Amino acid sequence: MPVAQNPHILCIRLSAMGDVAMTVPVLIALTRTYPHLEITVVSRPFFAPFFEPLERVHFFGADVKGRYKGAVGLYKLYKDLDPARFTAIADLHNVIRSNVLRSFFRLRGSKSAQIDKGRAEKKALTREINKDFRALKSTHARYAEVFESLGYPVQLTGSEFLPKQAITDSIREHIGHEPYKWLGVAPFAAHAGKHYPLELMDVVLSQLNRESYKIILFGGGAEETQKLQSFADKYPNCVSVAGTFSFAEELALISHLDAMLAMDSGNGHLAALFGIPVVTIWGVTHPYLGFTPYGQPPENQLVADREQFPAIPTSVYGNKVPAGYEKAMYSIKPQQVVDRIKTVLA
Repeated sequence: MPVAQNPHILCIRLSAMGDVAMTVPVLIALTRTYPHLEITVVSRPFFAPFFEPLERVHFFGADVKGRYKGAVGLYKLYKDLDPARFTAIADLHNVIRSNVLRSFFRLRGSKSAQIDKGRAEKKALTREINKDFRALKSTHARYAEVFESLGYPVQLTGSEFLPKQAITDSIREHIGHEPYKWLGVAPFAAHAGKHYPLELMDVVLSQLNRESYKIILFGGGAEETQKLQSFADKYPNCVSVAGTFSFAEELALISHLDAMLAMDSGNGHLAALFGIPVVTIWGVTHPYLGFTPYGQPPENQLVADREQFPAIPTSVYGNKVPAGYEKAMYSIKPQQVVDRIKTVLA
């Protein structure tokens, strides 16, 4: 363990909800292993609720599109962070912004380490010709390596979860008081290549609606909210919470789910923070890229048929859909999804 007095690490992870959420299990392991370690996370203000339950983990919200925009703004951020109080810098982002911010600390002699995103490995895994199809290191493990480089090795045991959070009476009234198991469903993702087709999701919801489940639909934005409400209007056991509660309230609600059905998206990572079983539907992405929600078994990963669609994964983020691969999700049958959910909730 480093000999520095009052060790205090600054963790930089500025954006992408799922990636920010994936830092939490690693920070839990760190604070358990090193009781005298202080950590400050700098990220978008929206993500503050992730870190509120963590002991000795502080949060600094950085609006990189406002006060901290551009190189001048990042220098303001550096000064506002009070750099003298940090004994080490952990760059968990490795993009231009985090590189610039880290460089200010390096100029003053601060010890730092940066995530190896495995860009070459991921390029080999996502290329269509001579694809190197193998499981890569998880993002959680890559984060842990950064802290090991700083002198703080940790073991991720699969028990690093947040506690359930209190939910309000208004949430309970909105969800209902039936003695049902709560199933979260988040059918959308950032890119179309990761969306389960809505007509197939309709079949899934139709079958799940016959069970003793309360199906809670998650999403955001006007178009998604409208589509989710149409499902809620159609199926008596469905309720949409899109646009209804604050992010902190949604996070508390997620902590009380019995299971979550999600795409390769942030919602799956949110549920995994609380040890909730997460069934993930993968489209043109794949678990081998290292973004599986924390602590989730292989059998919960529903992947497209690679015999029909051998170029999968086609990209890291699901933003590249080759001609003909628009139908990749159709190879994951609704019955397969329903059966897995029933098994998880049995």
